[in-house]
Amino acid sequence: MNLGLTDKRVIVMASSKGLGKATALQFAREGSKVLISSRNEDELKKASEEIKQVSNNNNVYFSVCDVTKENDINRLFETANAKLGGVDILINNAGGPTPGGFGQVNDDDWKASFEKNLLSYIRTIRLALPFMKEQNFGRIVNISSSSTKEVLDGLILSNTFRLGMVGLSKSIAREYAVNNILINTVGPGRIQTDRVTELDQLAADKKNVTLEEIREGNEQIIPIGRYGEPEEFAKVIVFLCSEANTYMTGQNLVIDGGMLKAL
Repeated sequence: MNLGLTDKRVIVMASSKGLGKATALQFAREGSKVLISSRNEDELKKASEEIKQVSNNNNVYFSVCDVTKENDINRLFETANAKLGGVDILINNAGGPTPGGFGQVNDDDWKASFEKNLLSYIRTIRLALPFMKEQNFGRIVNISSSSTKEVLDGLILSNTFRLGMVGLSKSIAREYAVNNILINTVGPGRIQTDRVTELDQLAADKKNVTLEEIREGNEQIIPIGRYGEPEEFAKVIVFLCSEANTYMTGQNLVIDGGMLKAL
């Protein structure tokens, strides 16, 4: 199937590794022009070269961006305008918030998570929408978490701000559907990334067991019987932004191998 993504101009946030990198690679494979970003310039250079090589697509660019800094986000979109000629597709992403229950996080943690996991999405969307409205086309996917469907113990910040992201997505999806701008939220379950390994290690330390035991226990409650691969997650995002999707907007999807029992 031709997904109609050739030469589409794509920004992928927090994409030097993990889910963001896998998503950028899938777009590059489809012939899109891709701008990746993260805080670490060395990691970005390495990721961009790898994506170019694997996808055989040289239209991959990078821009250093700390998503908690408004000036960095502004510069990112200036780079997108200069390198890509605008924006057709925005993939919002950010590192997970500090783990901990309600009694384990303080005001600074709350403020930092708001800036990273909600305000950064608001700022990028605000800058992307004028491009999309002018051309009467746009796709936005906000990467969230399975905590938007079923709260995760010990992750109070994620449980709070990821749901705020869903409310944001649903609201603007309704507001800008008239402009042919489709906006959805996609959350990962147990996808094999550094973040999931970090959380598994925290669980292992708390229970005084090995990392492998935690993983095996999790795999037993996943109907598919294994952790997902970043590429599997990324393919769903690419579908939502492709010509194959012309009617799905305002939705909150979780890619979890069937793990969650919540409806």
